[in-house]
Amino acid sequence: MPDYSIGKLNGKLVLVYWRDGKRKRYSLGTSDPREAERTAPSLYAELTRVKGTHVKSLWEAYCIDKSGHAIIRTMRHTWKAIAPHFGGLPGDAITIADCRAHIASRRQRGIKDGTLLTELGHLRTVLKWAEKHRLITKASHIERPPAPKPKEGHLTHSESRSLREAASVPHVRLYILLAQTTGARNAALLELTWDRCLFDRNQIDLRNPLITIPHKGRAIVPMNRNARAALLEARNGALTPYVIEWAGRPVKSVKRGLQAAARKAGLGHVSPHLLRHSVAVHLAEDGHSMASIAQFLGHSNSRETERVYARFSPDFHKGMAASLEYDDLSEAQRRKA
Repeated sequence: MPDYSIGKLNGKLVLVYWRDGKRKRYSLGTSDPREAERTAPSLYAELTRVKGTHVKSLWEAYCIDKSGHAIIRTMRHTWKAIAPHFGGLPGDAITIADCRAHIASRRQRGIKDGTLLTELGHLRTVLKWAEKHRLITKASHIERPPAPKPKEGHLTHSESRSLREAASVPHVRLYILLAQTTGARNAALLELTWDRCLFDRNQIDLRNPLITIPHKGRAIVPMNRNARAALLEARNGALTPYVIEWAGRPVKSVKRGLQAAARKAGLGHVSPHLLRHSVAVHLAEDGHSMASIAQFLGHSNSRETERVYARFSPDFHKGMAASLEYDDLSEAQRRKA
C-alpha cells in the first residue's frame, strides 16, 4: 500500500502525503485518473528523495519511510534533543567524542541515562537504516551510556488490592482491575472495545484489529470472575464502544487518576507498567512456567520473560541449591539415587 493518496483540489488531481505531521499536496498536472495513477509514484519518490547525508535529512527520510509506526510519535520528541548536537553532522562522520559531548550536556541538564539511551538508540536506528538503503556508506558508531538497572519494586497482593479499593473514580477503578487481571499494556487497555470482551468464552481479546503495522505483542487472556463481574457492571452504563471511558468519551490517559489512588492507598509512584510488572511477578511466584507467562503477557518469546521474572519463581535454581547440601541426609539421598 503506497504512503500517499490521490485527491482533488480545486477540481484538479493532487498527490497527498504527510510529512512532519503536516499534510502535503502537489498537483499531478492532470485531471485524468489513469494518468494520475501512472505519474504519482515517480512524483512521490522525487518529493521524498533524501537531500544530502546529514542527520537531519536522514532522520526526515526515516520518518517518512516508517510513517504510521508507533515509534515515529516518540521520535518527534527525541529529535528535539538530537537536533542541536547531531542535526548538521554527516551520518557517516559522527565520532565517539560527539556522542560523549551530547551525553555530558544532557546529564548537566538533569536528563537520566535511560532517556539518553533512548535518544542515542533512535539515532543509531536511523543511521543503520540509512546504511541499509545506501544513503551513506557506513553508519557511524554511536556510543551510549550503559543501560540503567531495572527498578526492583512491585506491588504485593495486599498493595494491589488497596490500590484498587482506593480508586474512587469508576473508570480508574475498572482500569486498575483490568490491568491487575490481564497484565495488559497501557495502550491495549485504553484501546479495548466491548466487541473484544468475549463473555461467551470468558476471554478478553487485547489485539486491536485496527493496528496493521508492527507493534508490541498482545494476547487473548482469560476473563477471571473479578474481571467478568466488573465488565458486566460497566457495560450496562457504557456510552461508547470503549471499555475505559469517562463522560461519554474514550480515555486517553489514567496517570493522574492512578496517582491519586496510589496516594490515597499510601503507596509510592504507581505507573501502568508497574501494574503489568506486578502481574508478572505474581504469576512467577505462583509457579507458572516462563513460557506460559510470556504468552499471557504477549511477549514474542520467553527469553526476556525468564531473564526478568525467573528469580521470583519458588523453583528458581532450587535443584542446584539442593545439590550443594553436604549433610548426612543429602549424602544418603545421593547414594540411594
